[in-house]
Amino acid sequence: MCANIGVDPLASSKGYWGELLGVGDFYYELGIQIIDVCLSTRALNGGLIELSDLKHRVERMRGVRNDAATTVATTAKSKTKDTNMEITEDDLLRSIKTLAPLGNGFQVIEIGGKKMVSSVPRELNRDQSLILALIQVGDTNGHVNVQDVCQRLGWEQGRSVRALNTLLDDGLMWVDQQIEPFEYWVPGFFVQEEDEDYAAVK
Repeated sequence: MCANIGVDPLASSKGYWGELLGVGDFYYELGIQIIDVCLSTRALNGGLIELSDLKHRVERMRGVRNDAATTVATTAKSKTKDTNMEITEDDLLRSIKTLAPLGNGFQVIEIGGKKMVSSVPRELNRDQSLILALIQVGDTNGHVNVQDVCQRLGWEQGRSVRALNTLLDDGLMWVDQQIEPFEYWVPGFFVQEEDEDYAAVK
């Protein structure tokens, strides 16, 4: 949207985003960075990313590094938060809420006790949420098939297939058709391998 109207959201001095979203510079800059991370990782996770993973990726974008004892961050002398300053999950949650005026798509949902950020412009219905929770907290090894869903949730096959296909259509699931019965995986639940820089400072 910014590219189409020729506006740099992080450099604009007119405060357009601050007026639209009703927040200060820090939160609308953070909101733009959240959008950037969610869109750039959508092909990998289907538009569903764990809040802690989002925090790590946004911090890397902002140049923040964490080590075991201290946080190395450059802070401004002003009262406002600097671009390189460490952010909290509360900052992310507040910033995501401010994205509401931009339309549907960015929301925080809780699945299996974990906060996940969804960037899919469709709200999950109850059946989809139950399947995601089943994969997240169950002993399913990260995937399910139609029979698993039917047995564990007590559904008929048609209901299970419809819910799984909707998740597939939205990109929240991948299907492995090289095995019978087909296995349905949620890429947003995959354990990310840490790169060397991140692993070194944990």
